[in-house]
Amino acid sequence: MQNFPGVGVSPGRIIGTIRQMPKPISEPIAGEQLQQGISAEEATAQLKAAAKAVHDELKERAVKATGDGKAVLEATALMATDTMLIKGAGKLIARGTSAERAIWESGASVSEMLLNLGGYMAERATDVLDVRARIVAELRAVPAPGIPESDTAFILVAEDLAPADTATLDPNKILALVTAGGGPQSHTAIIARSLGLPAVVAAVGVDELPDGTEVFVDGAAGTVTAEPDESLRSSAEAWAATASLLAEFSGTGSTADGHLVPLLANVGGAKDAVAAAALGAEGVGLFRTEFCFLERDTEPSVEEQAAAYKGVFDAFPGKKVVLRTLDAGADKPLPFLTDATEPNPALGVRGYRTDFTTPGVLDRQLEAIGLAAKDSEADVWVMAPMISTAEEAARFASMCADAGISTPGVMVEVPSAALTAEAILREVGFASLGTNDLTQYAMAADRQLGPLAGLNTPWQPAVLRLVGLTVEGSVAEGNNKPVGVCGEAAADPALAVVLTGLGVSTLSMTARSLAAVAAVLKTVTLAEAQELAKLALSAPSATEARAWVRAKLPVLEELGL
Repeated sequence: MQNFPGVGVSPGRIIGTIRQMPKPISEPIAGEQLQQGISAEEATAQLKAAAKAVHDELKERAVKATGDGKAVLEATALMATDTMLIKGAGKLIARGTSAERAIWESGASVSEMLLNLGGYMAERATDVLDVRARIVAELRAVPAPGIPESDTAFILVAEDLAPADTATLDPNKILALVTAGGGPQSHTAIIARSLGLPAVVAAVGVDELPDGTEVFVDGAAGTVTAEPDESLRSSAEAWAATASLLAEFSGTGSTADGHLVPLLANVGGAKDAVAAAALGAEGVGLFRTEFCFLERDTEPSVEEQAAAYKGVFDAFPGKKVVLRTLDAGADKPLPFLTDATEPNPALGVRGYRTDFTTPGVLDRQLEAIGLAAKDSEADVWVMAPMISTAEEAARFASMCADAGISTPGVMVEVPSAALTAEAILREVGFASLGTNDLTQYAMAADRQLGPLAGLNTPWQPAVLRLVGLTVEGSVAEGNNKPVGVCGEAAADPALAVVLTGLGVSTLSMTARSLAAVAAVLKTVTLAEAQELAKLALSAPSATEARAWVRAKLPVLEELGL
């Protein structure tokens, strides 16, 4: 057996054969010319044949797909034989440019043109870049980028997954996700949790295993084992037998002695909200409003935003829905709002700070939220990301009041906000800890980087101490205002117990994690959770904090968590 230790990001014990994600297509060398002995006519014919092959393959996949995946594949297939794309490449080939370089440059030109047109056409720009890579792959006779096709279920292995890679990911075909790179807050980790797929990230070397290798994936322990033995097979079988116990959430999160811990859902739109409500979520603890703004080069209207927000509110009548205002910047740039040339965007103008450089966008978003809230039965709370000072919190609260929003709050993801929580909570009604960013800023470790995954875990005692300081600030402020957690840390059942022991009042997570967190919380009293929190804080490292707490929670092993 060959072991690949990584970071577990979504629990489950699975055995299956792997399929490797094809490596990204490298850019053809600038100035690359036609090979000697190949005429421009021959190269053009080869290009057209490659484009036709890509078109046919995508159309075939579209026939088998459904919903959004079908639409994505059909649109991409059409772009593969787009006249402008192929003619542009043909002109470059006629001047002596190689077919690979010609389609690459033509793709860049068409993509830029579509972006400049804006609206629906701008959304097709990424299709062009996908298509050109597929055509280059066909010309090189190498696997095309994207999720591998297979008639049987498999474990997907990759260096990492880009957001676009998941457009056609079929959870009925994918048994588990494993990446050699990425971290616990990477896109792959978030997708795995939302789909309920066992997953391990930062398992260095796993992307070198050949296709068809049988592996055992333990998404809780963070291990991948090639050619598993009988004991690991038994472990996978035992997990499959208990998985049904984690299929349903009663709708009430609490400890064994009846201390209520509302379990809320993180959602990105109305579709997510409806699904979360069906899974028993007690409300929404994080409504990511970026979906209204991403992949656009103009700001959506107030009316357009209000209609989108109301779709989420309507899924939770009479229940709390916490919106995060636009968190643009860093890994979510917007052409009308953020500066792509910033030298360090993670520490730059993002979240609430965009109101400094582009005033008006936040005011209009708050106006839209206020309008949607008036026509809804949901209990609407609103929080701003990247708040660093009490002064910023007070200004945001004033902006909310002007928009008719009665419950303003802040995201605590900058360490300064945790350290000055008492002063900040004097200005607003609640706080929610975004543990993904709080961890990367506290540890000075980019959350997307696999080599820093060991630093980038919310089990770090320093991060847990910041959580505790935020709760202490709330108590010291006098009104004991609610402090929740909406980062991915809340989806870890063991860490959920620790957070409860630290005094966190609500936990918000991907809806598929609700049942597991509820099941584990129900096995401890509040006093026991508080003791486990003290134990974690006393640990010298994140690894020991996690190990010490898990050792005191035998239910985790029983449930394969």
